Amino acid sequence: MNLYHCMVELKDPDRSLAFAAAAQAWLGFLEQEKLVSSWRIMRRKFGLASGAHTDFLIEIEVESMAQLEETFSSLSKMDDESTRLYERMHNMISSMHVGLYRNYPDPAQRERISLL
Repeated sequence: MNLYHCMVELKDPDRSLAFAAAAQAWLGFLEQEKLVSSWRIMRRKFGLASGAHTDFLIEIEVESMAQLEETFSSLSKMDDESTRLYERMHNMISSMHVGLYRNYPDPAQRERISLL
């Protein structure tokens, strides 16, 4: 299991409900197409956070790096409806920071090279 972790800051914090609905539509589409295993979206509670904690935290689970690669590959071939869903969500984002996490310790007991 790999966890794609996205910290999202909105352009307009007053649009948080619209963003949540757009993210749900987009991520639900990815899950329906079996491009991701599962996902969840969380919002900073009462605006309480320190440092780099953003408006939203999105976690997207993929079974393997192969599934993640397939997801990114499929996104380049999106139809009009999936493009609309993506753009509706993405246009509300001011900034986003991402990370890819895995279970630790790794059952195979090996480290991989950093991609960054």
